[in-house]
Amino acid sequence: MSSENPRIVVREASESDVTAIRDIFKDVYHEDYPYHWFFDETWLKRSVFNDDIMMLVAENEDTQEILGTASVMFDTGAHSDLVGEFGRLVVKPSARKYGIGNLLMKKRLELVKTRLHLGLVENRTTHPFSQRISTAHGFAPVGFLPMKHKLQKRESVAVFIKHFGPALCLRRNHPHIIPEAHNLAHFALENCGLPYDAIIDEDSSAYPPCDEFELEKLTNVGLPALIRIERGRLHNREVFGPMGLQYGFFRLRARHATYLVAREPGASVQSGPIAGAIGYIIDEEEKALRVFELVSRTDQVVRYLFHNLLELCRTKWKVEYVEVDVSAHAPRMQRTLLELGFLPSAYIPAMVFHNVERLDVLKMVHLQVPFDVKTIALIPEVQTIADQVIRSFSNQEILPIISRTVNRMHLFGGLDEEQTARLAGMCGISRFHKGETLIHQNETAEKMFIVIEGKLRVMMEDSASPVGEVVSGEPVGELSFLTGEKHSASVIAETPCLAVSLASPDLLKLVRQRPDIGLIVYRNLAISVGKKLQRSDNVVSR
Repeated sequence: MSSENPRIVVREASESDVTAIRDIFKDVYHEDYPYHWFFDETWLKRSVFNDDIMMLVAENEDTQEILGTASVMFDTGAHSDLVGEFGRLVVKPSARKYGIGNLLMKKRLELVKTRLHLGLVENRTTHPFSQRISTAHGFAPVGFLPMKHKLQKRESVAVFIKHFGPALCLRRNHPHIIPEAHNLAHFALENCGLPYDAIIDEDSSAYPPCDEFELEKLTNVGLPALIRIERGRLHNREVFGPMGLQYGFFRLRARHATYLVAREPGASVQSGPIAGAIGYIIDEEEKALRVFELVSRTDQVVRYLFHNLLELCRTKWKVEYVEVDVSAHAPRMQRTLLELGFLPSAYIPAMVFHNVERLDVLKMVHLQVPFDVKTIALIPEVQTIADQVIRSFSNQEILPIISRTVNRMHLFGGLDEEQTARLAGMCGISRFHKGETLIHQNETAEKMFIVIEGKLRVMMEDSASPVGEVVSGEPVGELSFLTGEKHSASVIAETPCLAVSLASPDLLKLVRQRPDIGLIVYRNLAISVGKKLQRSDNVVSR
């Protein structure tokens, strides 16, 4: 290609561009790209003529060479949602210095702004280029979906959105969200230029567990009976997606969508009354599953369906990533999914159209593989939200550890199961080698630790021998943590040590939200400090 900047024109793709589009995907992703249909000229040709897809190309006006391509998928949400996904922006490696990505994004916005209420982009996080393009064109970061896509390994994506037309005028205000989604919602609404109007719901309980149902897959025979159930489809809808029972059995099957159906206890197969069903799409290439609809006659069947779906993902289908779009006005469903291992990963204002208004959506993700997002490159606008999500998934590994040792940790004394989970969610896990220093004398206290395994010694600069020790279950650094003063001594691991860490700003935030937890925690810390002072007095008196 000439060193001079080529004259680029962006236009809608035609059938004659199909081979060039395929070649660009091969140049960028190579033969091991899991979405092999982008290498299939027949599939690409159908996409060019598909009303649900708008495909563009960037062409060198002088040489007629195709240098890049991008698309918008209009079937991301239900037809009434008017949601489009801005996807598969790919530029030929030799042409990346000419701003083609920006030209493709600009043209997409120009062509679709009257067709959509919401544009959504899932940008790769292995490099920041597409994130910068989204930001430059007015898209706001609202989430981070960890390990969503399966390429050479599982890759995370940053979620960006842009509202069009009357979307925000139709938005239903004052969503009700669980506390675990508070920070994510706050940053997402702020990034979209919206006031934080969410109401934190502390009181909604999860749907109850129940095992007294029989499970089967949906058949054409069972469809009419299921359609007659209005709860979850028309009324009290809590889960959203791009499909629905009204599409019909054969169209659902064509889209690789199906349902697990629960029948009432004691009913024989395909004869007893249907209690509910959960609709899902499996992407076998991605090893991913998306839930798109939940229909239920009673509360008892809701948790049963989700629980069994996750069991099948783990034991039969080998699914690694599960995603659900939950109404931000359904805290009970949010709480249920949280208890089943889902975590809030994106907050999208005015995403779905329901009845006469647009509802905010909380994307919740369940990982069936070890959490690992070490190799990511994020722009600052994404980093803040990504930190919230990464921390949640990292902390999810802490809960089983704390559950096994909670009876030995003084800090958690007197907390019930729900309160323990809330406090544990603010904690981190730290491992220390023998001889490693946890706390340095005369340094400002930023966090405290609670020992789970191992033994610590407390040292002062003017003392040759330890002035104290800390054993399993005890906190350390809590006095400076409470007063804000500098540490009066150093704390060193006498043996290999595993400890829970708690940062001061996180505890203060939790106390503001949950004074009931704060009262118990501060009481426990005061008792701990008192016992340590008593021990020190006994040592001095000897």
